Amino acid sequence: MSRPIILGIVGDSAAGKTTLTRGIAQVLGPENVTLICTDDYHRYDRTQRAEIGITALHPDCNHLDIMQQHLSLLRTGQPILKPVYSHKTGTFEAPTYIKPNKFVIIEGLLGYSTRAARDAYDVKVYLAPPEPLRATWKVKRDTQKRGYSEEQVLAELEKREPDSENFIRPQRQWSDIVVSFYPPNENEDETNGHLNVRLVLRPTIPHPDFTEIIQAGNDDYTSAVRLGLDRDMGKPVDVLEVDGHATLEQVNKIEHIMCNDMPYLKNICDREINPELGKIAGTTGETLQSYPLALTQLIITYHMLKATQIYQ
Repeated sequence: MSRPIILGIVGDSAAGKTTLTRGIAQVLGPENVTLICTDDYHRYDRTQRAEIGITALHPDCNHLDIMQQHLSLLRTGQPILKPVYSHKTGTFEAPTYIKPNKFVIIEGLLGYSTRAARDAYDVKVYLAPPEPLRATWKVKRDTQKRGYSEEQVLAELEKREPDSENFIRPQRQWSDIVVSFYPPNENEDETNGHLNVRLVLRPTIPHPDFTEIIQAGNDDYTSAVRLGLDRDMGKPVDVLEVDGHATLEQVNKIEHIMCNDMPYLKNICDREINPELGKIAGTTGETLQSYPLALTQLIITYHMLKATQIYQ
């Protein structure tokens, strides 16, 4: 019996989860994807959290047992009655009946916090941008979209830091892929669409064979795209790095490695069919193209489609 393929995208607040998810859902087809944010499983609304003195990042501030139960139901193709939390008002709204589609993307803060929850995912991604960059993103998002002042956002970041350290970052160890976007240098404008990406590829799932990158022997190519070995949280991993100045031609070479591995994936490499790939909003609202982001979205999509060969 077929069942949904479930992707987890976990990271701290404003780590880029929604931006990453948007392109993946577009490639898979919005009609084939169910999107769920685990923020909906908050136990307390914004006012209650302030009164109690607890942050949304603390496990005690979330109904992790219900989230875990719902993940298990979704994995077997069963519907759920999902709670709804509004970031705009900081209050809860009426629950929503959710029936899983072919693919389910779960994004949020504490998606890997329990063993049973982790067992529900086919692919687990963790977002780990440098903290100064994440803080900049959070200030921009919360002031422009959630009605906070910059001072309020910075104060909240400081208040949340202990919970980030204790409960969010340790989840990195459970991921199959760790995604870190970072500026080429500290003085670079982080919103210019030219962020580098560092992808930690753990051997917990079979990744595409990117050794052709090393074998290419083209200095111009390998200066922008590099594959190496490293250790992450004490364990050996492959690391794929793509510079923000990488050209479309250079990125296409990596995409073709994936497409050749799975011929029926050729459509996902067609940018005319998937115009949202790698799109990011600029400082003044313009749309910019990030090839490192596009490649990251494609690699994750590759793994979701690969999983369909096994379970569907």
